[in-house]
Amino acid sequence: MNAIYSHLTVSITELKRNFASIIQQADNSPVAILNHNKPEAYLIPAAHYEKLLAHLEELEDARLVHERANGPFVEVDIDEL
Repeated sequence: MNAIYSHLTVSITELKRNFASIIQQADNSPVAILNHNKPEAYLIPAAHYEKLLAHLEELEDARLVHERANGPFVEVDIDEL
């Protein structure tokens, strides 16, 4: 059984027929798109997608900081800059 991470689900056929009404019905929440009653894709609002990308970027930055925490370091003299 596949988990569905949305309160609203629609078939691909229904999405094709009623795209505008489904977007309105979703009310800024994700929509699971089903193909043969299995999740095939998720339709998410643009703001959610942008937040997701920002969060992934922050996680990548944190990983790099952790990875580089023990050096090697380059000594720099502020007067030489």
